[in-house]
Amino acid sequence: MRRLSDHFAQSWMRLGPQFLPFADAASKDLPLGRLLRLSLFQVSVGMAVVLLTGTLNRVMIVELDVSAGLVAVMVALPLVFAPLRALIGFRSDTHRSALGWRRVPFIWMGTLLQFGGLAIMPFALLVISAEVVHGPVILGHLGAAIAFLLVGAGLHTTQTAGLALATDIAPAETRPRVVALLYVMLLLGMAASALLFGLLLSDFSQTRLIQVIQAAAVVTIALNVVALWKQEVRDPVRTRKDRPCPSFSEAWHAIRDGGRTRRLLVAVFLGTAGFSMQDILLEPYGGEILGLGVGATTQLTAILAAGSLAGFALAARCLTRGADPFRLAAGGMLVGIVAFSAVIFADPLQSNGLFRVGTALIGFGAGLLAVGTLTAAMAIADSETAGSGLALGVWGAVQATAAGGGIALGGLLRDTVGYLATTGALGPALTSPSIGYSVVYHLEILLLFAALVAIGPLVRTLGGVSSIPPQRPTRFGLAEFPG
Repeated sequence: MRRLSDHFAQSWMRLGPQFLPFADAASKDLPLGRLLRLSLFQVSVGMAVVLLTGTLNRVMIVELDVSAGLVAVMVALPLVFAPLRALIGFRSDTHRSALGWRRVPFIWMGTLLQFGGLAIMPFALLVISAEVVHGPVILGHLGAAIAFLLVGAGLHTTQTAGLALATDIAPAETRPRVVALLYVMLLLGMAASALLFGLLLSDFSQTRLIQVIQAAAVVTIALNVVALWKQEVRDPVRTRKDRPCPSFSEAWHAIRDGGRTRRLLVAVFLGTAGFSMQDILLEPYGGEILGLGVGATTQLTAILAAGSLAGFALAARCLTRGADPFRLAAGGMLVGIVAFSAVIFADPLQSNGLFRVGTALIGFGAGLLAVGTLTAAMAIADSETAGSGLALGVWGAVQATAAGGGIALGGLLRDTVGYLATTGALGPALTSPSIGYSVVYHLEILLLFAALVAIGPLVRTLGGVSSIPPQRPTRFGLAEFPG
């Protein structure tokens, strides 16, 4: 019996790395437990994103009777800090500290900013709600604005420094899987937070709102402390005060002077905007144009997330086998063009199945684009011209700005063009309420074509040499599939 038990244990040890999710993302220097613990900062970021753009969006408009315009302004405020991610990343690269830490202080400060914003947010929202008849309402507006700004600054700081720390400690051969893992943890954090917030606020009251948001503040602190614990090695020599460091302008010019980097950032901006304009339109399109019920449109979020997970899985597998990240990102753009074409044709064909396929392909293409371009940015961080913080900060700034701007532009275009169409201003042939959606989807296709033009020269030809060294090929199993 003991011999059989030993044989079973040895067999399980041989099979474990093949079947455990993300087992191949681990390495001798970065074990799986440490990697999963580090990825918890993405869970806290996902929780904050859901709270700002989803849960509070609905609560403020419906339960608190706040005007939709004011809500839109509040939700957009965190995007003010998106362009500053480049500076945050650079400061974490060149941080001088007697303790020998570069990333930890920035992740911790970002965590404190998130905590502070979430701590004051519910009281500010209650002050500006319609139920408050007397009192200085302007202070509520100011407090809410400060709260949203603090949370936005915190999540951008935490995510930028966290990604840089992951780049610092992850070996090059496992980096694509680490990227996929971090993205999946962000998705899981968003999904779990959305379900939990919905459950806790189903029986809404002002007291419950305060409890939920402030509990989120405490959970943010707890998750990020656990994520940071014994992750960054202290190196006082690297952070000594007399160490020569380039200025931000010098480091920025070093990146900007590289034609490949400029093309990558342009492709990231155009591609991200192309995929993001539909973020708030897919469900209304399914309900208003295709006649889907509330339950069916809610399923679209799950379909989109499943497509993204499949894109992460394929990206991790291909990059680990030495694929060119630029080619992978370009493939994601091509998939996006097919996806939006399917969504457009779902209306004249009245095909709900085609619409669902298009939705899944949107998530799949966006997943390929995100992992491919982030891996390319990590390769820039390996070069001598930029530290990982600056390179990833620039990538994050471009990506977040494009996503926020794309969402806002998509909503405005849909409303404007839809109004003109239904009032007959565009002619008798363009009076359908689907015209507003169709214009947005066609513009997204145009943006993806433009992104292909930008990234085209970066794609490795069959006889060319990639700027990113091929990784050691590994066998593909369940370990390659995120989640």
